Amino acid sequence: MSKDLRRGGLDRLTVEDIVRPGFSTPWDAPTVPPFPFTFRNVEVLTLAWRTTEAAVARLLPPPLEPTSDVVLAHIYRMNDVEWLGAYGESNVSIGCRLPGTGIAGSYSPYLFLSSDVGVVHGREVHGQPKKLGEPKLEMRGDLVVGTVERNGITILTGTLPSKQRTDTLDSLNRHFDFAENINLKAVDHIDGRPAIRQLTARRLAGVVVHECWGGPNTVELRPNAQAPIHRLPVVDMLDGLHWRADFTLIPGRIIHDYLDRDGAEGTSR
Repeated sequence: MSKDLRRGGLDRLTVEDIVRPGFSTPWDAPTVPPFPFTFRNVEVLTLAWRTTEAAVARLLPPPLEPTSDVVLAHIYRMNDVEWLGAYGESNVSIGCRLPGTGIAGSYSPYLFLSSDVGVVHGREVHGQPKKLGEPKLEMRGDLVVGTVERNGITILTGTLPSKQRTDTLDSLNRHFDFAENINLKAVDHIDGRPAIRQLTARRLAGVVVHECWGGPNTVELRPNAQAPIHRLPVVDMLDGLHWRADFTLIPGRIIHDYLDRDGAEGTSR
C-alpha cells in the first residue's frame, strides 16, 4: 500500500492501494490479515466419528464426491496468532474428491470461532462457512474436554483421555487427507448477481508438531438450527488426537469455478 498504510501512515488512499493484493477495509485499520501469517503453540483436540454415507453426501456441493463416512472435528485453542491474537476455533470436516482432477481432501461444512477477524478472513478469502461461536478446550483432571457453543447451546462436546498413548497426525490420514482443506466460496455483487462461485483449496505451511497423543474419543452432538452439526449423526465413536503445533497460513488456489464454463479446475490463485 502507498506510504505503507499497514504500518500506520495516513496518506490519502489511492486506486493503486485498492487494487493491490491483500487490501482490506477499513483501509486505515484493516480487518483481513495479508498472507502469510503464523499460528504459534496451537493446541488441538481432533475428534473422529463414523456417520452415514448419506449424511456426508448430502452436505457436499457438486461436483465433489464423498471418500469416507468419517467426520473429523478439530477444536483449536489458538494461543498466539499474528493479527488475531488468542481465540478458539472449531472446524468440522468430511472427506471428498473432485472427479477427474486427482484432487482430494477435507471439505468443511461447518466452522465456528470466537474471533470476528477470523470469521471475516475465513469467509472473504477462503470461502469458509465461518460463524461466531465459542469453542473451548480445557483439561478436567485426567480428561481433555472440547466444547463448541453457539446461541448459548453447547452443540458439540468431545472428550479424550489425557496423554495415555503417543501418536502422530498420520493416523488421521487413514480416513482422508485432512490437511488439504476444500471450501465453497460464494460472494454476490451488490445488485444480486453472483460474483464468485468457486471451490477453493489450501494447505498449511511450516507445520511443526510439538507433541501428539491419541486415544478413544467420545462425541456428543446437540441440535441447533443455526449450527446443524447434528446432520452428521454419530454412528460410531473412533480414536481422536490431542496435539500441539505451529503452522503458517499461506495463499491457496481455485480448483473449480462454477461461473467459468470451462470449469477452471486446478487454476492457481
